[in-house]
This record gives sequence, C-alpha cells and structure tokens, in this order.
Amino acid sequence: MPVQARIESLDWENQFFAVNSGILRFEEDAPLLTPQHLDAYARVQAKISTQQTALLDGLQQLGFKLVEGEVDFVLKVGTQHAPSSVELATSADIPVLRDLAANIFTQSRFRTPWYQATDSGRFYAQWVENAVLGTFDHECLLLKNGNAIQGFVSMRQLNDDEARIGLLAGRGVGAQLMDAACFWCQQRGLQTLRVATQISNTAALRRYVQSGATIESTAFWLYR
Repeated sequence: MPVQARIESLDWENQFFAVNSGILRFEEDAPLLTPQHLDAYARVQAKISTQQTALLDGLQQLGFKLVEGEVDFVLKVGTQHAPSSVELATSADIPVLRDLAANIFTQSRFRTPWYQATDSGRFYAQWVENAVLGTFDHECLLLKNGNAIQGFVSMRQLNDDEARIGLLAGRGVGAQLMDAACFWCQQRGLQTLRVATQISNTAALRRYVQSGATIESTAFWLYR
C-alpha cells in the first residue's frame, strides 16, 4: 500500500535524545512517502490504529518495524470517589520523584536498539519533573506513608470536560492513585478521565480495568 504522509520534526525529543528524528503525519493531501524522504532522518516514528492493517503493511514495506503497542482507556468519573489522602508534589519532591521514575519506567518504546539503555528512565524522570513544575502535565499528586512517597500520578486537564493521566506509579497503591485522579477531576468539574499504557504493561492494564475504565482504542508504534 502506498503511504501518504508528511514528516514532522520532533524538536523537543531531538534535543533531549540528541537524535535527528521525526514523526509521520498522515494526511490525504500529503505527498507519497518515499525512502528518500525517510533517509533525511536518523529515525522516523509512526503511530497508527491497530485496525489500519493495510497502512501497517505499507509502512513495513518502507522499512518500519513494530516497537510497541498502546491501549487508550477512558473512564467516566462520576461522583462515587471519596477524597484520597494525597498531597500536591512540590519542587522539593523532584529529586526523589526523578529517581523513582527513572527506576520504574525502564521498559517503554524508548528502548534499545532504538535508544540508549538509560534513555527511557531519563525521559520519564524529566516527565515527572515537568509535571511537578506544571509543564505539559499540570500537577503531580503524591501518596505518602509518613515522609516516604508510596506512589504518584501526574494529571493534565485537556478541556472543560476531560483530563488525562500522564504517569501513574506505585506498588500496591494503584487503586488509591486512581481514586486520587478521579477526585482531582471532580474538583474541577471534569467528567472524563483518559489514560494510556503499553500493551506489555499487564499490571497497568489490569489496574485500569479494575478501576472501571474501558478500552477506547489501540495503536501500534513503529520506527524506521
């Protein structure tokens, strides 16, 4: 299948990972994608719906390889969630949160051989720091036992009705963190909570289903 797409430079990722990379934007009026277009980048990413099997075949013929699958969940917040015993992360929490994220999120689509072995941890450490500072995600909520952080969840309001979980991590406290995320939405009058995870993360898949979320869509990430 011929593939029509434009290549958009991933400026922030390029600076962070020191790799010249782009991502495909599929548009009906986009030019036909050729190896020559792709060769201008050290790496090109593509995210497609798992239902787009013809597009998958076309990308593989151009040299793209499957890297990871993604599942996107949606949860109607309602009013059934009581306030959770959480607190808002501050800049003082950043060093600990960075270490936690770097050690927890070691397996992701930012993996070898496409990236360096430590790049996934570095990426998510920066993500949680940005969440605390209100950059991209808006806030980071903490669940603590005394002074020790048991888990954290970062939140981003998308519009007047929806929010998205960015990162969620904490052994044995996933239910409490989901309750905290839902209550965060309730405080802002938001009705819909979204969250995505990789197909290989079976613990997260189970947690979101147990918390009442349903699968809205699935996707493939491919790299060349």
